[in-house]
Parts: sequence; C-alpha cells; structure tokens
Amino acid sequence: MSDQVPSKPTNADVAARFKRYLFPSTGAYYAEPVALESGSGVRVRDFDGKQYLDFFGGILTISVGHANEKVNAAVRAQMGRIGHVSAVYPTLPIVDLAERLVRLAPGKMEKVFFCASGTEADETAVALAQAHTRRHEIIALRHGYSGRSMLAQSLTGNSKFRIVPTQAAAVKHAHAPYCYRCPFGLKYPSCGIKCAEDIENLIQTTTQGEIAGFIVEPILGVGGFVAPPEGWMKMAVDIVKKYGGLFICDEVQTGFGRTGTMWGVDAEDATPDIVTMAKGIANGYPISAVVTTDAIAGAWKGGNISTFGGNAISCAAANATIDVITEDKLVERSASMGRVLREGLEALKAKYAVVGDVRGRGLMQGVELVRDEKAGDRTPNPEATLRMLEETKKRGLLVGRGGLYGNVLRVAPSLVVARGEVDDALTILDASFAAIAG
Repeated sequence: MSDQVPSKPTNADVAARFKRYLFPSTGAYYAEPVALESGSGVRVRDFDGKQYLDFFGGILTISVGHANEKVNAAVRAQMGRIGHVSAVYPTLPIVDLAERLVRLAPGKMEKVFFCASGTEADETAVALAQAHTRRHEIIALRHGYSGRSMLAQSLTGNSKFRIVPTQAAAVKHAHAPYCYRCPFGLKYPSCGIKCAEDIENLIQTTTQGEIAGFIVEPILGVGGFVAPPEGWMKMAVDIVKKYGGLFICDEVQTGFGRTGTMWGVDAEDATPDIVTMAKGIANGYPISAVVTTDAIAGAWKGGNISTFGGNAISCAAANATIDVITEDKLVERSASMGRVLREGLEALKAKYAVVGDVRGRGLMQGVELVRDEKAGDRTPNPEATLRMLEETKKRGLLVGRGGLYGNVLRVAPSLVVARGEVDDALTILDASFAAIAG
C-alpha cells in the first residue's frame, strides 16, 4: 500500500489508513467503515459524498449539531486571542464556565475542577470522595461504564472494557436497575425495588461497613441505555448515605439536556454530592468537569492539576454550547422530540418480534434486540444488532450499539433534531427491521 495521500481521498482510502495506523482495538463500525468528511446539524457526509442522518452524535457529544455556527464562531474568536496556557493561569473562558456550571449543576454546588475526559472526571470524583470521607471503598454498578484507565476499568461493570487482570479491590459492584433482565427474576413494582435494597447487603457483606461513595449514571450509557425505575435512585442513595458514602452522579452522557431535563438526575428524588460531566458540554471539544461543594472540594489537600483541563478554546466552546442550549430551548426540544422518537420506537417494538425492550428518556433511547420477544425468547441477539447497523447505514442512518451483550441499538441524535428528521429515522429503522425479518 502506498503512503501517498490521494488529492481527493475516498471513503475506502481513509478507512484503509485508519485500519493501518490505529490500534486494532480502535474498531470502526460496519464491515466497510464510514469515513466522515463533513457535517451540519444532524446530517453528516462521507468522503464518497453520501449523506447520513447522525443519530449517535459522536457517542452523545454533539449536543447542538455538527458545525454549529455559534460554537464555531466562539472557538475562532478565542483562537485569535489565546489558546492554551493550562489552569495555572486564570483565563476569562475558564472562570465564566466555572461560574455557569456552579449555577447550573444539580444541588447546591460551589466549586469546579476541569479535566479533559469523562474518565479523568470520574477518577477525580472517586479520589475526592475518598479524601473527604477518609474511607476507601466505592460502590459502582454492574453494566456501568467509567472509562479506560485502571481505576475506571475497575469501576466499569462490563468485561469487554476490563482488559487487565488486576482490578481495584476497593470497588464493589451492585446490581443494576435492569428491569428487562432483572437479576432477581422479579417484576417492577411488585419487586419492592430489590436491586436497590440489595445495596445494603452488599455493603454489609463485602465492605468494612463504611464506604466512601457511590458512583452511578442516571441512565447507563455504554451499558445499553438502561434507565432505572421510579424510586430506585432515592432508595439506593439513602442506603449509601446511611453508610457514610457520597453520591457521585456521573452525568457524562446524560447531562446538558440529553434526557429531556438539564441533568439526568433531575428526574430523580436524589441530590448529588459530586457531579461529573463531559461529552455534550462542549459539542465535541475535549473537556470535562467535576462540580461539588466547597467542603468536599477542600478535602483535596495536595497538588492538583490537569494540563489540558480548562483549555481556553474548549471552555469557549462549552460556554457557547450552553448558550445555544438555553437560548434555543433545546432541553425542551429534547423532551418533545424524545417523546416522538419513543412513540415511534414503541410502535416498532409492537411490530417486530426481534425488539425486546425500548427504554430511556428524551433523546437517549435504547432498543434491545432479542431472538423472539413475542415467543418469550429474550436471548440477546447481537447478530441482529450488527445487521441493523448495516441496514440502517445502507439507508442513510447512523446509530450506535451497546449493552453487555452488544445487542442494544443506541439512538441519540443531537438536541437540534427536527420532527421531520425523527420521522425519517423511524422510517429507516422500520425498513431495516423489515429487511432483517425477511
């Protein structure tokens, strides 16, 4: 293969170089990967000129649409002033963003620490909880995901993302509120929310009886968009508080309007002690944040720095993204378009036996595929999921995949999505299900 770059690269050219030079674990979707060249709103174009509706949005990072002009203008203006100086020098974008996050975050928050990724934010939050409580043990969830680092892999409850044999012994995994596949074989609400109740038993039997904290996504993202039933969050958090732990709310995927509320936890009767956020905060620019109270932030007594955390350009992008979300009422749009999307997905569930479950909130909807829901066979069907990815791609729609078994379609367009675009996506999904059913 020649290393010469074509003057007008094709989809195949870019995909071949991607395969040649990136880690093999950096697996691209599809048998013939889609190399994306440009985008606008919820539409993207590949190097061969084919257009797609993007209903995965950079894994839920594109909150206000591709190439949003307000965000781009703010970035260009900041690039003309100053780019990166690190957080040891205050800049206006970092203090503006910190003040806004303190005011926006759920609960009574007072301090912010900036990082560059969700993994960093979750690691910082866990260390902060341990420093504040002077305890070590952390409760996480099975099917949860916290990132790629050693601690994040330990927090993650999915074997696919745990590649090293040594995991942190201080992390204990509670049952996820996965009603479709209840680990206790019960039905909500007659179950009494056993999965939350069992957290007390987990603490009593596998920890020293006092914990540092509980880290949880309001909706499990990589886990397959698993949304807890009403009452689960409050019961779980009350148990954690009883044993001295802090509630770390991981809003990396659910934050900034994704679920039809500004924060995923806004739909729950529970107040976080620490909130982590990333992805949708800056419409694809790399930045994350940890937001908490003054007392908890003050527990970090040593030095603390993230070289790229609070980068002026990323902060400018985040400030502009929040402007667009608030001024264009995109949280409300997420809720309304989410209802349209959900109704359409529920109709597909009624029509096709391969659809076992539809779940989520707002523009964060999961579709779990099984062998035959109508016949009562809920065996995970990852093969059908892969076929659906190919069929939707063929028809011009990009969606994501997730879940422990790789059998969940993740449907999550940008918050700017219009009714016609939701309808178009549902039409493509319908045709794609018909194709795999035939």
